[in-house]
Amino acid sequence: MRLSPCLIAGLLLSLCVAASANPGDVQRFPAPSGKATAHLRIQGSTDSEVFAAVIGDYQRLHPGTEVIYEDVIAWDMYERYLHPPAHTERADLLISASMDLQVKLVNDGNALAHRSPQTEALPSWAQWRHEAFAISYEPAAIVYNTRLLPAGRVPHTRRQLLELLRAPGAPLRGKVGTYDVARSGVGYLMATQDSELGSVSTALLAALGSSNVQLEERTGVLLDRVASGNLLLAYNVLGSYAQARIDAGAPLAIVQPEDYTLVLLRTAVIPRAAVHPVEAGNFLDYLLSPRGQRVLATEARLSPVLQQAQTDAPQRTVRPITLGPGLLVYLDTLKRRQFLETWRATVQPNAP
Repeated sequence: MRLSPCLIAGLLLSLCVAASANPGDVQRFPAPSGKATAHLRIQGSTDSEVFAAVIGDYQRLHPGTEVIYEDVIAWDMYERYLHPPAHTERADLLISASMDLQVKLVNDGNALAHRSPQTEALPSWAQWRHEAFAISYEPAAIVYNTRLLPAGRVPHTRRQLLELLRAPGAPLRGKVGTYDVARSGVGYLMATQDSELGSVSTALLAALGSSNVQLEERTGVLLDRVASGNLLLAYNVLGSYAQARIDAGAPLAIVQPEDYTLVLLRTAVIPRAAVHPVEAGNFLDYLLSPRGQRVLATEARLSPVLQQAQTDAPQRTVRPITLGPGLLVYLDTLKRRQFLETWRATVQPNAP
């Protein structure tokens, strides 16, 4: 296909905008045709530089669509929907791996239903009420610096991590990181799931606290600190982000814990207040199409949900988190406050 000069210019501009993206940025991807005939505003907890290639490919199919992408952590995304800042445009599509917050939006009547051949092709576990849709799956992993942590000391289970944290000489003191669950929606979800599944969960949290664990809101920041050697290891982080860095040459390696590996679903919701719900549905259908799933895998390095759906024999240690009302338990106000108080007392015993 021969591309017009306007189309080429638009695509190049989109790539330049994405290349300069920083976490928390609002990125504009102009219509490649040079004249916008459709508009789409996305809020996503996926780093904008990761999602830029996906948006760029969508615009190849829809060159008249201008896309605005807001890089927002999941808790802020949820709060902004419930309490929108003054004079801000509402998002048309919310994409997040914080499945519990997405389910709560749906449960509370804040989402629009969407049906299409692409959504109907999803297995039952990958959509809920035709309002929350999985686009990729995310194994939670241990990520470590291959240059600084000898292979013989790399933990492959949570109990082995606990032993390393308690080892003589405290080799991980100040050198291990994980999510700040009070701010990270994904971190909170995984921590609550660990508390239900992990027999060593309480002891592991205490050992992390004793080792002066470093807490961050975002996956990218944790991985950057491991890659630079500031940290030796990060616990319970999204493996897809690490794989993208490994492919780019970072000295990182991924361990999916052999006792159990949590698997999250990155989900998309069309909010009831969407200004352009038709465009949101079009983009969602693209994400779930064979082409969109391929771009998610090859360009964004996210594990496509349809690939997982076609896997007949899941690994014995994989523990997928179910998309549905069971995720609402730890979002109860009292339950959340109690969990966070216990978590802080264990992980940050000396915090004011």
